[in-house]
Amino acid sequence: MPVKHLYEYAVLRVVPRVEREEFLNVGVILYCASRGFLQARYEVPEARLRAFAGAELDVVELAERLRSFERICGGRKEGGPIGQLAVASRFRWLTATRSTIVQTSPVHPGLCEDPADTLASLYAQLVQ
Repeated sequence: MPVKHLYEYAVLRVVPRVEREEFLNVGVILYCASRGFLQARYEVPEARLRAFAGAELDVVELAERLRSFERICGGRKEGGPIGQLAVASRFRWLTATRSTIVQTSPVHPGLCEDPADTLASLYAQLVQ
């Protein structure tokens, strides 16, 4: 029987007007402690975002904010001071509640055999 690993994930959301609490799912971040896995996968669907948020949305800035999630997950110097933290601390920092244009959903747990496959599956299910 394959070994199952506990994982946690959150959905990356674009919230163009925080006061309205409306959002569009654009990515997923997944953390699996037993495999040392932390990765984010996202897209910047410009046409959908423009239809949802209007022309005033700065898609270039949004893409940069999402790239910062990717850099922090990678744990390299490009991730800045947060990217240098332990994997669990990076995940907790990335999924902390914030009031900004890029937010995360509450964290959800699950069991998986392969975190990368699970990330791809969650991304297809929740974003695409």
